[in-house]
Amino acid sequence: MGRLQKILIPFLGLVLAFWFYSARENFKPEMLKGKRVIVTGASTGIGEQMAYHLARMGSHILITARTEAKLQKVVERCLELGAASARYVSGTMEDMAFAEHVVKEAETSLGGLDMLILNHVGTSYFGYFNGDVGHVRKLLEINFLSYVAMTTSALPMLKESEGSIVVVSSMAGKVGFPFTVPYSATKFALDGFFSSLRQEFSIQSVNVSITLCILGFIDTGKISAV
Repeated sequence: MGRLQKILIPFLGLVLAFWFYSARENFKPEMLKGKRVIVTGASTGIGEQMAYHLARMGSHILITARTEAKLQKVVERCLELGAASARYVSGTMEDMAFAEHVVKEAETSLGGLDMLILNHVGTSYFGYFNGDVGHVRKLLEINFLSYVAMTTSALPMLKESEGSIVVVSSMAGKVGFPFTVPYSATKFALDGFFSSLRQEFSIQSVNVSITLCILGFIDTGKISAV
């Protein structure tokens, strides 16, 4: 019996793994056609590319970042790629009032919201922690508190549309790495907040999905070497 268990249990594990990873993908591009989406940090890098993918799928897109000139070019490209509509709001996420304003703009110009993609990040350094508490506080405001502020403002619309929240995070928010102390702290905060919020939504039967995207190191120019 013991030998049988040693054979059957690993075999069962392989069968389950095969079933899980070979399951049919349910996503279809047309599912995002006409959806109203906010993408933050969309002037460059990951946010810019997400905006282009959404444009190809025919979404209504509202993008935001600090640099207006870059946002204008991204909006032009989104319209070329087939976005149902594309517009931008420029400003800094250090200002919680601006973070909330972006959501209000979606309500005014799009008539609601189906998806909130939170991707923006403040600039930090790559090196030993230098004891600068002010930098940690500023980074928490941009990388964490503005995410909370936007989520809170967007929730009434997302509950109405049974929409989605997508949070772009990092392995640095799962495992502590050296040389990224301030950045890592903000990503751990994101993981704790949104993982807990997801469980509360499940308990309360709130039909708003929360997806945490855990990415590896990607050079987007937001971390400077010391």
